[in-house]
Amino acid sequence: MPTEDFKEIVKAQADIVRIIGEYIKLKKAGASNYAGLCPFHGEKTPSFSVHATRQFYHCFGCGVSGDVFSFVQKIENVTFPEAVRLVAQKLGIPLPKATYSSPGEARDAKLRAQLVEVQERAAAFFQECLKRPEGARAREYLAGRGLDQETITRFRIGYAPDSGFVLRDRLAGEFSEDVLRESGLFSWKQEEGLRAKPALSEAEGSSGPRPDSPEQEEDLPKPESRSPKPASAIYSKFRNRVMFPIANDAGKIIAFTGRTLAVDEKSGPKYLNSPETGIYSKGRVLFNLDHAKEAIRKLDYAILVEGQMDCISVYAAGFHNVIASSGTAFTEIQAKLLGRFSKNVVVNFDPDTAGAKATERTLGLLVEEDFQIKVLTLEQGFDPDLYIRRKGKDAYGEALRSSQKYFDYLIDRARSHFPVRSAEGKQKAVNYLLPHIQRVPSRIVRDELGQEIAQKLGIDSAVLRQELRHVAAERSAASVKAPAEAKATDAERILIRALASSRQMQPGEHLSARDGAEEEFDPARQAQYVLQSEGLHRGLTTESLVEALLNARAEIADVMDAPQSEGDRRLLASILLKEDEELTAELLERAMRALRKIHLGRRLEQVQLELKALNADADLRQKTALGAEAMRLKRALMDPGVGEGGWLPVPPENKKSA
Repeated sequence: MPTEDFKEIVKAQADIVRIIGEYIKLKKAGASNYAGLCPFHGEKTPSFSVHATRQFYHCFGCGVSGDVFSFVQKIENVTFPEAVRLVAQKLGIPLPKATYSSPGEARDAKLRAQLVEVQERAAAFFQECLKRPEGARAREYLAGRGLDQETITRFRIGYAPDSGFVLRDRLAGEFSEDVLRESGLFSWKQEEGLRAKPALSEAEGSSGPRPDSPEQEEDLPKPESRSPKPASAIYSKFRNRVMFPIANDAGKIIAFTGRTLAVDEKSGPKYLNSPETGIYSKGRVLFNLDHAKEAIRKLDYAILVEGQMDCISVYAAGFHNVIASSGTAFTEIQAKLLGRFSKNVVVNFDPDTAGAKATERTLGLLVEEDFQIKVLTLEQGFDPDLYIRRKGKDAYGEALRSSQKYFDYLIDRARSHFPVRSAEGKQKAVNYLLPHIQRVPSRIVRDELGQEIAQKLGIDSAVLRQELRHVAAERSAASVKAPAEAKATDAERILIRALASSRQMQPGEHLSARDGAEEEFDPARQAQYVLQSEGLHRGLTTESLVEALLNARAEIADVMDAPQSEGDRRLLASILLKEDEELTAELLERAMRALRKIHLGRRLEQVQLELKALNADADLRQKTALGAEAMRLKRALMDPGVGEGGWLPVPPENKKSA
């Protein structure tokens, strides 16, 4: 775990706007504020704000907030120490020797690092084998797919030799057998005895077939625990295959896909993927995102294809904003990952039946994440790779420009599946489209789509609107509301802003009026003095937040780090992100007057209740005293200066000496 000193060094040098700007588009929205679409929940109107001066973020939609580390931790799905290290790497700050909170954490971190290193060494080995004589068939295959040497090198494509032991022998001297087993690159015989489970609990290995049996499934099951055995018991999972490395969006190789070159019945599946491991989860990775992310940001849209060869061919044709799902159906996590770079996407899956169904599933996920979607449908029998090889990149570019809006695509499919000349056909077409409409977050967009569908299917729009209202009601009932935040009056907000403006003063650094100079207005000191003298925050909904700021002023450099509840932290973030007025002495004075009125009003209510509670036999002196107190409070509330003569109390050290 990074030390506290190192964390503060990194935080001091990190520009949160720059770091977050690598993940989402931010636009200037004020003197110190930047706004963008929140990456943590679907939205069409930006409610995610970043404060450049105070170096924190807050979403007014879902309520998340924090500093640069919490953002990276949440969006990268990593631990806090890993987030600190990631930010340091982005800034080019040398990493100190890692320390860990427990032996288990140290073992897990070490194994993760070794798993990444194993994939890197394996990739280099496969690249080397591709250049050797035994890689001739693999080179012929790649040439036949139209890949030149530049593309092969860029994607680090290689060849796994038809041997179960060459890769194992290459790596055995550098890595333990546990690491090799957890890497997903090897299989082993199932008859062996039980062994202790490796340290990394998240890591998932893969049981494989015997060397003389075919590999029947693309994704192999996890291994049972086994007893220690010699290295000869494990052998390469990938044999006689063209190897396509899979990298995360940071460019680290974490897995492979192997395309078989054999044609016999024992060759196994055409494409074999690495099993899930401690560093690889296929539903969390988008193939080629490491190469494509800058182009996606620049062009503000992505091309989404199914297969890795399709992706590589489209990229090699000059369309560098292309990505692919990696050996799995498109997932919600992948949609959120893509949304960090752009909310516009062209989906180009195979036009066969399976491809069309995959397109619809993908569209549903993208719609729910509020993407602007188009669908590129190529001619029957053509996937993107074949289309480019047969018709050329210019033809593909033209097809790309002619992509349909996603609901036009779905309406066309509904019309082709259900004859809309009959009432029954129209009903079936509407039933087919309604679940897709229900996924659309915006009620206005749903209404517009309803009008369009009614027109294209020849349906009475009033009837369709009734169906849509039913769908909208169901969606509303199922929607999750953003976390509620405590309400605060304008006066309370000004008070909190004043406390949060505290400047950390070192001993001996303070210059008071007694030193012969007039000190400039310090809202934090003024607010603290008045609150401690009069307790005006007592009983307010913001009392706990004010107390946290009062108690933490002398101990912290960043008010967002003050010990406080999650609700108070969110409220503080929302207040600081709406600093639209300069914090002047006059503004603070008006806020204090307003708070005094609230304070006096509550006291008056209490006195009046006490008077009502007195019975006829009550002590006359007590009645007189309470009556006089009530009159004093009423007069004070009518005073423009709220009973204090209109002045803003000044801390004793700020008053000029006589």
